[in-house]
Amino acid sequence: MRNTVIQTIGMTLGILGIFTIPAWSYEESQVEQGGTIRGQVTLAGGMPKAMAFNLVTIPDPVFCGRISTGTGWRIVEDFIVGSQGALKDTVVMLKGIRKGKNFELPKVTIEAKDCDFLPFVNVMKDQDELTVINMDPVEHDIQGYETARERGARVLFNRPLPMNPFHKVLNMVNSHDHLPGKPMVEKIHLQKERNIFVMQCGFHPYMFSWGIVVENPYYAITTQDGQFEISDIPPGTYTLTAWHAGMKKYLHREVTIEPNRTISVNFEYQSPIGRRSVHEMQENPHFGLEILGENVEITPSLRLQESS
Repeated sequence: MRNTVIQTIGMTLGILGIFTIPAWSYEESQVEQGGTIRGQVTLAGGMPKAMAFNLVTIPDPVFCGRISTGTGWRIVEDFIVGSQGALKDTVVMLKGIRKGKNFELPKVTIEAKDCDFLPFVNVMKDQDELTVINMDPVEHDIQGYETARERGARVLFNRPLPMNPFHKVLNMVNSHDHLPGKPMVEKIHLQKERNIFVMQCGFHPYMFSWGIVVENPYYAITTQDGQFEISDIPPGTYTLTAWHAGMKKYLHREVTIEPNRTISVNFEYQSPIGRRSVHEMQENPHFGLEILGENVEITPSLRLQESS
């Protein structure tokens, strides 16, 4: 299983470029006559091929299959695309700001819930603590990686997340209360020129959560409609950068912020073409639902995933 996880991470991370975090430190100060950037990130070219995992080959297929296609597959929903190509979970950030508003980020807490890591995308500082809480009545295996352009992924930590003992399970498939288990806490320290972090479950490899280290507080994560807004920006000329976990590259745009003015900046990604992963849905007579036994079913009682 671990080799499968590393292969998946390698294919996903190996294609990502890394931009260097500058050596200067950020200074907090009062911003006068700050400006605002508003915009939208979209995906052109339709939905890319989905990464998908055959649940019968992975532990806890019945419980985790409550979110599935109904045919025994669990899809990695790394692309959430709305109306007219609106792209959710893109991080948009300004680079080159040395001084500005308060740089306090919310503590990063990730829940393992319904065999999924939530939220899918996080923003953090280097040396921030990451807290992971198991909300499921099954065990998870937490594997954290950082990226490098030429060397691929490097393991930061690998720790078990024990089965949550506090659940009041009425029915494993259809009804149970999500109660938090004992948290796992890790401090995230990325090596020089690495600023992307990804976490995956070694038992349930379709569970992903991504994080990106930012150098200042001027960032936003796009919502369901692909919209973003960054405000209270000191006047000046900067580089506005967009990053999405499923894409091969960053998008960059030079922007000039004028006092008390709002500008509009949009980004458009082109949908990845062809095979994105070794894990895709395909017919395999040796790994059908029947191998679970006559009385065992995988029922997407929580949510039916789209298979195409």
